Amino acid sequence: MSLLLWLHIGFAIFTIGPLTAATMAAPRAIRAKDVAVLRNIQRTTRIYSIGSLGVLVFGIALGVTLGDGLLGRWHMTASMTLFIVAIVMLFIIDRDLRAAVRALSNEETDDDAKVQNGRIAAISGLLAVIWLVILALMIFPS
Repeated sequence: MSLLLWLHIGFAIFTIGPLTAATMAAPRAIRAKDVAVLRNIQRTTRIYSIGSLGVLVFGIALGVTLGDGLLGRWHMTASMTLFIVAIVMLFIIDRDLRAAVRALSNEETDDDAKVQNGRIAAISGLLAVIWLVILALMIFPS
């Protein structure tokens, strides 16, 4: 049980934090039209998004191990639902990052990725709030 808890917390710390920082840095790279940095942010976002699934996997494994209907409690259901919503939002951010890299790599100056910039900024801010809500639900269960 303690190994699962350590893995759950470790994955949360070492994937969600860098993932949030990377997605929040993307709009600045788009505004600066720095394609190399934007490619790095896109790759970082993809890698840490995949790694963040470990938080969900080890959290569910921990809940099953502890038993006692833990996974059926409202705060656990809400947390897992919010996590799935966050994963969907990460897919949207990844799509927009790829589109921004394409637009800024293009020789034409028509598309400066302003649409992707705004959407990435909005979604990454909302994503950070979702992570905080999940954290609150894990710390303050009722």
